[in-house]
Amino acid sequence: MGNEITISGFANYRLDRAKQDLSDAEFNYKHRRYLNANNRAYYAIFHAIKAVLALERKDFKRHKDVLAYFNQYYVKTEKFPKIISKKISQASKVREDSDYDDEFIPTDEETKNQIDTAKELISLVEGYLKEYNKKVL
Repeated sequence: MGNEITISGFANYRLDRAKQDLSDAEFNYKHRRYLNANNRAYYAIFHAIKAVLALERKDFKRHKDVLAYFNQYYVKTEKFPKIISKKISQASKVREDSDYDDEFIPTDEETKNQIDTAKELISLVEGYLKEYNKKVL
């Protein structure tokens, strides 16, 4: 049982990191720094997913592996709604464009969607972690 608390604690640490990324995204959005906001919103999503994977002690070096595993074992099994997979995929593309495409100019709406997806996923992960903790504790 002590081991489970450690796992849960690490998942919560990752979720807290996701929330900090979201806060940074919102700050950048407020100041119309859309490229930075898109990056931080994506990382909020990424760290929220990694919070879920921490419960299994799963980790991957590449982002695409994290996203693929989450989709296969959490979205396809309907632990998370299927629509979130499409939103995460879009968020990943926007982040890549924001980070690597010098000609990409994100819109206010794209950036707001990115942040909204991060908020939605963080909320879903919070609920998932609470349910996990009820079962374990």
